[in-house]
Amino acid sequence: MIAGLYIDGNSALHRAAAGLKVLALVLLGTGVFLIPDWPVLAGVLVTVFVLYPVSGFGPRILWAQIRPILWLLALFFAVQLWLHDWQAGLVVIFRLAAIVTFAGLVTLTTRTSDMLAALERAMKPLARFGVNPEKVSLAFSMVLRFIPVIAQIGHEIRDAQRARGHDKSVLALVVPLIIRTLKTADDVADAIDARSFDPD
Repeated sequence: MIAGLYIDGNSALHRAAAGLKVLALVLLGTGVFLIPDWPVLAGVLVTVFVLYPVSGFGPRILWAQIRPILWLLALFFAVQLWLHDWQAGLVVIFRLAAIVTFAGLVTLTTRTSDMLAALERAMKPLARFGVNPEKVSLAFSMVLRFIPVIAQIGHEIRDAQRARGHDKSVLALVVPLIIRTLKTADDVADAIDARSFDPD
């Protein structure tokens, strides 16, 4: 589960150091929460979109990153519209879309092994404080991998429920999403155990 999103290429982003890309992702993920204006966030999102063709990826690959979370964006927008106003809804969905699409771009241009190695190097100074770099890097890489996986699961469930005429039921979406996510997490844990992963 934690391998396989990388697409070979020779763009500047492909050649950039894995640690630099992960740092950029952390900065972007933090920075968008410091921006309260939806027009600025829209600019950030457009910039991330532009990086896809710059990195050699066409609209189909960009659409594959954003399509699975459309239902989630619609849900968040509806909640914010109900609680606040449409501007607050745009702020939330532009933040989420920017993080998810940039995380997708990082995984598309970075081998998992390079990302794990970069994270482990970055975490080594924290080992003296009891932090296990291998565990932290594995957890971080799995979070990156699971964001599109969970979104894809949600999209599949939503399609199936729509075919059954239950597309307006939140429970019909949330319950199977939780069950399938937990099942996927169990499968990944079994795969890790089978490879005798022991960071201690």
